[in-house]
Amino acid sequence: MANTAQSRKRARQAEKCRQHNVPLRTRFRSAIKKVQAAISGGDKAAAEAEFKTASAIIDKTEAKGLIHKNKAARHKSRLSAQVRAL
Repeated sequence: MANTAQSRKRARQAEKCRQHNVPLRTRFRSAIKKVQAAISGGDKAAAEAEFKTASAIIDKTEAKGLIHKNKAARHKSRLSAQVRAL
């Protein structure tokens, strides 16, 4: 438990930040899963459409500082390679 005023404030700020980031992280993960589902279904047109929306979501997540730019690039690169392989 936080003892000092400073640590109590930091705990409040951390919780507020966590509450803000949870839906963004969920949206990021869901977008990747949708692309992978379309790929496993074998539908190239759907996979390309899902990849386009997912790459935008990945870029937004990276711009907000939720994930590192290299992680965003890695996800986009791997998904792109899987879509092209269909």
